Amino acid sequence: MARILVLYYSMYGHVETLAGAVAEGARSAGAEVIVKRVPDLVPREVAEKAGAKLDQAAPEASPQELDQYDAIILGCPTRYGRMAAQMAQFWDQTGGLWARGALIGKVGAAFTSTASQHGGQETTLLAIHTQLLHHGMVLVGLPYSAAGLTVLNEVSGGTPYGASTIAGGRGERQPSENELELARFQGRHVAGIAQRLLG
Repeated sequence: MARILVLYYSMYGHVETLAGAVAEGARSAGAEVIVKRVPDLVPREVAEKAGAKLDQAAPEASPQELDQYDAIILGCPTRYGRMAAQMAQFWDQTGGLWARGALIGKVGAAFTSTASQHGGQETTLLAIHTQLLHHGMVLVGLPYSAAGLTVLNEVSGGTPYGASTIAGGRGERQPSENELELARFQGRHVAGIAQRLLG
């Protein structure tokens, strides 16, 4: 059974919701799934004033535990078309893992959230991919066999690089059912590939 970490950072809860759907999909494919989040860098009083979601139940992860998993599915919001600082700082602590090649051959995938339809979903996902490639991981995207990628009758996230959602400029939009199903699909897809690689 593949052991999968769904690792996320979520300030307002949109990525947290996607993380739950990704985990649900991976579990439905028979994987053992652990959901954890990276520590926040924003002082609590600042986060409270910004309306951040502070009641997230997932425990915090440590960079040193990443080699315990067969696959890591990474989710974070976009900040100006790139990865959020919290996630980048977490991965900046993985030099020891990189030096001993601890993640080489493990499966990696990504998902994200943006405020707008063209707010940098793909650039953020590709930046995450670049990071995972530096660790020697095997990248898994979101193939077009996921029918929701070609939905045209509604505004929807979702790219071949990974699942995504559009939160709105004030965070007013929650992930749609199509976006959640794309996240579930991604979880199932990663779990299936990780299991095949395990043999």
